[in-house]
Amino acid sequence: MSASKLISSSKTYFTAPISKNSFLKSFVSGPVKIRSNNESSMPKISGNPFQRSVTRFTAQSSPLLQRRSKSTLATGPDSYKIPSFEGYTKDDSSVETDKSKVFSYFMLGASGAVLASAAQSSVHGFLVNLAASADVLAVSKAEIDLSSIPLGESITIKWRGKPVFIRHRTEHEIQVSEAVPMSELIDPQPDSDRVQIPEWLIVVGVCTHLGCVPIKDAGDYGAYYCPCHGSHYDFSGRIRKGPAPLNLEVPQYNIDGNIATIG
Repeated sequence: MSASKLISSSKTYFTAPISKNSFLKSFVSGPVKIRSNNESSMPKISGNPFQRSVTRFTAQSSPLLQRRSKSTLATGPDSYKIPSFEGYTKDDSSVETDKSKVFSYFMLGASGAVLASAAQSSVHGFLVNLAASADVLAVSKAEIDLSSIPLGESITIKWRGKPVFIRHRTEHEIQVSEAVPMSELIDPQPDSDRVQIPEWLIVVGVCTHLGCVPIKDAGDYGAYYCPCHGSHYDFSGRIRKGPAPLNLEVPQYNIDGNIATIG
């Protein structure tokens, strides 16, 4: 059995299967008599017949109909409440702070770039001023006529403010220098690494101990001797005895025929 009923408050029709007893209980305003086939087409309620359809009676819905008519959606003022996004948004003050930070970083970077450019220009100009000019470089080279130096003799010239020894070695001096065992040297270095041509020895005449100028044809090895602290050098300019830790420096030079160019 099915029943249709009009709820007066919402004006909504509901249709649901229902038993006879449940149908009678849904009309609480008065007793309802279900007509038989022999009775009049109009029901009698409270003993008075009304000339209207049963579905027009105002009735209280049963719990069964209330459960079926209840909406699954939330209703009321709270159902439309917007959730809070306070933890996911920024207020105006924080946005302004971020803008200020970005501007500060930009200005700091720009200032650093300007200062770096200025420093580069200043350093470049300073280094250019320190660099030797062409005429200074020309003076820094020294040319010597080797033909003017007798065999077995040593001369001293000035190059870049330093004394330079140029020695015309004899065959005996060459053989003695080449025969020295490396184990006997304080600063081991073969004679062939210190000369371009065996007959000519060119070294800076500054002692490697404290910078004194050795004297020629002196010392235990008959070549060079530093009188300041007693360093002895051989015919290859190597330290053989004394406090000096290193051999005499060999400058950059080139020999072309009888002309030696130092520097």
